[in-house]
Amino acid sequence: MPATFAAVFIALYIAHAVGDHWVQTSHQAGTKGGAGWSARRACGWHVLTLTLTKALVLAVVALVLDLRLAAPGLLIGLGLDAASHYWADRRFTLARLAARLRIDDFYRLGTAAHPHHPVTADGAPALTLGTGAYQLDQSWHLLWLGIAALIITV
Repeated sequence: MPATFAAVFIALYIAHAVGDHWVQTSHQAGTKGGAGWSARRACGWHVLTLTLTKALVLAVVALVLDLRLAAPGLLIGLGLDAASHYWADRRFTLARLAARLRIDDFYRLGTAAHPHHPVTADGAPALTLGTGAYQLDQSWHLLWLGIAALIITV
């Protein structure tokens, strides 16, 4: 069972990286955290395509490695992962959690909203992919990938 857990987690991790960065559209990425139904719909479509990516990669890995995975575990694991992903990707939810945990300063790290934001040579805010918000988002997703892998495996 430990080897199955490892294979399932690695498959989910690979699929997460691909689905969250390659499959997600620019529209979904730019809209999913906003207000209103168009933002909720963009987030929903992102989570759907991400979950389908995870299911496809997991199916290939299970087939190649001859893993025996039960349907209820797959449905519950992928469903819980999808729900947690939607929750975090609405953005204001994760920002509120960071504030409640008193790590909102880290959440703003790497952005112009942080007092020690990166700057260009002329002193203007410099754009960076390395933000605290992104790191908290990805670590949240990794936590739920691990939980999903456990549920899928047992």
